Amino acid sequence: MISTKTGDSGKTSLANGERVDKDNIRVEAYGTIDELTSFLGIVKCYLTGEEKKLIESIQKELFKIAAELAKGEKYIEPIGKKEVDSLTKKVEYYETKVSINSFVLPGATIPGAYLDIARTIVRRCERRIVSLSKIEKVRKEILAYMNRLSDLLYILARYTEKNNIQSVEEG
Repeated sequence: MISTKTGDSGKTSLANGERVDKDNIRVEAYGTIDELTSFLGIVKCYLTGEEKKLIESIQKELFKIAAELAKGEKYIEPIGKKEVDSLTKKVEYYETKVSINSFVLPGATIPGAYLDIARTIVRRCERRIVSLSKIEKVRKEILAYMNRLSDLLYILARYTEKNNIQSVEEG
């Protein structure tokens, strides 16, 4: 059932059943990841091939992070060093494909602009998670993953602009 009405009073349930206020920093953290995952769905519509697969893989990993932040770690296999290292390798790969030597103004292509917006949402996620980590334990791999993800989205935006990727329909 979608409409349970249990949130009508401004409370929500975490994955473990605990009830908290909807503006709780934990809810803010995993809610912002939900926003990011949804926005990456738009990004995915403008990509093909390996880049599209990469974004979908990231979305799946973000679901795991959100579940863990919602205290649902017993339902998932948490992301770890392997996923952080994988993102690092992707950043390094795309850095070999793109040369950046000055400030970049977002918006040269639609996918590039969307990737830049996604990057700023990642940064907001990261800020929310840091705030949460000041009052409750958050695994360091989550913070490292989010930091690396913003790097990846930045360089991926530059890659799409360099290759003038416009959209799936146009390509």
